[in-house]
Amino acid sequence: MEASGRVTLCGFRKVLNYNNFPIKKQIEGGKNCALPTRSRDSSGRQGIAPGRPRLSPFTGDAAPMSLLRSALTVSGLTLVSRITGVIRDMLIARYFGATAATDAFYVAFRLPNMLRRLFAEGAFQQAFVPMLSDVRERNAPERTQSFLEHVFTILSLAVFAASVLGVLAAPLLVLAIAGGMRSDPEAFDLAVALTRWMFPYIAFMSLVALAASILNTMKRFAIPAATPILLNLSFIGATILLTPYFDEPIWALAAAVLIGGVLQLGAQIAALAKLGCILRPRGIRASLADADVRKVLSLMLPALFGVGVAQLSILINTNIASHLGHGAVTWLNYADRLMEFPTALLGVALGTVLLPGLSAAHARGDAERYNALLDHGLRLVVLVGIPAALGLWLTSEALVAFLFQGKNFSPADVAETARAVVGYSVGLIGLITLKIAAPAFYARKDIRTPVRIAFLSLVVVQLLNLATVPLFDQAGLALSVGLGSCVNAGSLLLILGRRGIYRPRAGWGKFLLQVAAGSLVMAVGLWFAQRGVSWTALAWPVRAAGTLGLVAGAAVVYFLVMTLFGWRLRDLRPAPEAKD
Repeated sequence: MEASGRVTLCGFRKVLNYNNFPIKKQIEGGKNCALPTRSRDSSGRQGIAPGRPRLSPFTGDAAPMSLLRSALTVSGLTLVSRITGVIRDMLIARYFGATAATDAFYVAFRLPNMLRRLFAEGAFQQAFVPMLSDVRERNAPERTQSFLEHVFTILSLAVFAASVLGVLAAPLLVLAIAGGMRSDPEAFDLAVALTRWMFPYIAFMSLVALAASILNTMKRFAIPAATPILLNLSFIGATILLTPYFDEPIWALAAAVLIGGVLQLGAQIAALAKLGCILRPRGIRASLADADVRKVLSLMLPALFGVGVAQLSILINTNIASHLGHGAVTWLNYADRLMEFPTALLGVALGTVLLPGLSAAHARGDAERYNALLDHGLRLVVLVGIPAALGLWLTSEALVAFLFQGKNFSPADVAETARAVVGYSVGLIGLITLKIAAPAFYARKDIRTPVRIAFLSLVVVQLLNLATVPLFDQAGLALSVGLGSCVNAGSLLLILGRRGIYRPRAGWGKFLLQVAAGSLVMAVGLWFAQRGVSWTALAWPVRAAGTLGLVAGAAVVYFLVMTLFGWRLRDLRPAPEAKD
């Protein structure tokens, strides 16, 4: 009897005769997203039918990459993104400086960005990725396809409605996030107008988040990590080419946001289409009637509160900064960009790779694999996070002067931004650890615990603001955020340990000693190397060479001392994955 099976190509189905079908050809036309149906064994459990090839990332554990290699892939592309982002910020600082217009732009851009993080990249991904892993484990490929299209339908309607409401309510939103701008009606009106034009960005990025979640679950990490580069290139091009054509030059940046959104969505759609995955809208009633979609929505509700707490903290801090005078919002934004370098390179990269892996391990009931992944991720956080925090602190003036000082960004702007960088660096290890600790709960569909801890963190941040802002202005806001993140991450790790979900593996004591020794020697070296140096007084080529040399030298010293204390590169290897 000939074996045959049904194959689904994201909506396209073919019946194939596997006896006459060369595996190496896979699907006609080279599509590698075929979804063979699952059979049931004698126990009634679903699985891939015997003798049938695994042709799709949706049907099981296709060629798993190690956590380190996957994280390096994401980190490498994120590094390119951050480098282009730094070039973008260097150009914006030189073209526009730190003025009421730049404050208006960053306030306006923060609104759709805040909602993007709240709905799309925040609550949605936290609820959707574990459910997608679960649906893949439990169901046939046709069911996975319908689930994705139902989610696509509901998400598209939601973000369209949010975009329309944002455009209509722009004055109220600007008032809520930057009440201090009322003292400057011109800046307030500019912020409102910019908000109305840029708010549709949330629609583009929400659909990008859906596509990225699917690709990450399929272990295609490269495209989602690379697409932010397109936004940076859009900013760079608009700053250089479009600025002369606007009476108010800042509008060139608003155009860059929309162009970047279109480019990012186009890249994700092309990546899915290359895999043969094309999502089509379904009926609204059918989509809402899908039990798994309703489960995603029910998981999103507590996740909205959790992510919303973090975004509320950002909103409050932006509002406070708007009362600190012209330039404060911009200084804080540039400091935030520098802080995002290590946070994105390690924290976001690891979190992106960990969530699908943790979700799959939990769905299989593989507690040992789950613990090994989490432990390995935390070691990488400590390995990079502690020296990065010390390095940011000790090189804050050098980095800001090198990256941002120019015709319209003065030495005074450098000093104010550097103070905020120092504030963020105090809590950098907490900010990075949070990207690892929170997914450990999301993978288990436990959204409520991170929500409760996030609310505690919000209270801590605002209580700290009462003391830090009067003392340090915008640097106090950054310090409060950093310390609040440490409280957040530390509390989550404590709960993971108390519940027996995470058990530190052997070797942590020796590892912490190695990191401490390397970090201490590196910090002393950085302090001595900069004694008596005024970075703002140097010519830009000297600042660039000195800063890059300082950073490279610090990295060499850190890893050299670690090596002298017994650390080896092979220690980065994760524990081997258990075989079925």
